[in-house]
Amino acid sequence: MKKINLLPLLLTTSIYYSQTISGTVISKNENQPVSYVKIGVEKENIGVITDEKGNFIIDLSKANISNKIKVEVAGYEPFSETVANFIKQDQQKIYLKEKVKNIQEVVLKTKKLVDKNWGVNTKTKSVMYSVNPAFRKEDFLGETALEFKASKKSKIKNINLNIASITADRPVIMRYTIYNEKNGLPNESILDEEITVELTKDKIVDGTFTLDVNDKNIWVQGKFFVGIQFLREFEGKLNISAALFRTGYIRKFYDEWKKMTIAAPAINIDVKVDKNAKDENKQEELSDASVASLFPDVSIYQAASEESVFGKNSEVGKVFKLQNADLYYEVYGEGEPLFLLHGNSGSIKDFYQQIPVLSKQYKVIVMDTRAQGKSIDKTKNDFNYKIFADDVKALADNLGLQKINIAGWSDGGNTGLEFALKYPQNLNRLVTIGANAFPDGVDQELINNFNIKYKVLQLQNSPEKLNERRLLKLMLKEPNISEKQLNKIQNKVLVIAGEKDVIKQSHTEFLAKQILNSELKIYKDATHMIPFENADQLNQDILEFLKK
Repeated sequence: MKKINLLPLLLTTSIYYSQTISGTVISKNENQPVSYVKIGVEKENIGVITDEKGNFIIDLSKANISNKIKVEVAGYEPFSETVANFIKQDQQKIYLKEKVKNIQEVVLKTKKLVDKNWGVNTKTKSVMYSVNPAFRKEDFLGETALEFKASKKSKIKNINLNIASITADRPVIMRYTIYNEKNGLPNESILDEEITVELTKDKIVDGTFTLDVNDKNIWVQGKFFVGIQFLREFEGKLNISAALFRTGYIRKFYDEWKKMTIAAPAINIDVKVDKNAKDENKQEELSDASVASLFPDVSIYQAASEESVFGKNSEVGKVFKLQNADLYYEVYGEGEPLFLLHGNSGSIKDFYQQIPVLSKQYKVIVMDTRAQGKSIDKTKNDFNYKIFADDVKALADNLGLQKINIAGWSDGGNTGLEFALKYPQNLNRLVTIGANAFPDGVDQELINNFNIKYKVLQLQNSPEKLNERRLLKLMLKEPNISEKQLNKIQNKVLVIAGEKDVIKQSHTEFLAKQILNSELKIYKDATHMIPFENADQLNQDILEFLKK
């Protein structure tokens, strides 16, 4: 009988299991467990929070062993070592040394201190930052921060968080952190001690959870950031009000901080500041409430679209290379071709509820518009919908499609209209969802906000925000389709919009009236987010229209 060498197998098994490490974090000075400590891998979305007794279990099987494990909590010196060394010993006991607090008297040259409030104050329930542990557990331990700037030394009295709604089976454990700034991003905590709180519904007064930190003696000057992180899972959902077109910052555990320009959570602070100090936190106010009312909370749909395979399907995804762009696209189903075109700053995944249904009867081609999703634009020129229409035609030609149908949402609908004007012989039928023929067709409050955001981006003149600037400018300046041009469209068109759309209903009605072979459908109580919120009805309407 052949002798089997079990040693390599046993060693392999031992190494595999050793990559899931458990242990306890302990205060070296007091020999007591330290609760709610962050333990994670630097520059990776891998990490855990210790429980109330300082215990943790962390899976490092997917970690880069050359990266460092970081162990941090306010009031203690940070601990770090390589992942390779960390996984050598299970049942870790990590001893943290308490920081020595240098208490310095803060002397102000003036006694004229005044109360001010800085930050995001909106209490909207239409645009929200949603915390739902059960929905995306891998993102639950992420951290969000808002930037502030104090021109002179100021003391933080209260940290306020505007809560739109909360349902939780237990107190929501969360942590506030005050960071200094480096290279425009949050850097290191300036706190001498942890600020961990239990959020319950009864502590929310008039939509705001206020934490008094006056006794913590937090003085700030220059740029700083207030961050929030949730530490323990709960059953339920927490919705924080958010302000559109304000910049927030987000990171997944110890991963890199990233700017979040579409909206920022409603974090604001009460401070004591020198009366003569310039208030650099005061910005041109955006009408958050009025703009937010135009958009429902679609975070659940956005999260579901991220979970879907669409937009990242390696089995069907391809890249079509043009001279000045690389267009990413996916094809599903067989039959008459139907292009689905997403809206501004969107991508293929936005049609995650349409693709499975429509592809049962049609060859569905979904593409990321240039400079959006996975598609790349190699120019620095301004965008227009004629360019996007040319891209659709080029891809259709490459696929050998002589005649196509188009269903376009928002900017995608605008592209569809330009396609109908330029390539009528290559278009069968067109469905527009929340499209417009010229910028004045969009709600004026939204246009005002676009203008403010665009001016800010122009002043920043940041190369990495070129596409963001161009996409904003596109909505401010385009399309420019005249009444006479609309009259020329001979193809059959289904014009769809929501009763509460950001596209003025009078403009949608104008579109349908000027296109001779058109049908108009206004969805009752619907907003601009029809493909998300009214998916079943939209799918049915598209199928019925294409079959007529």
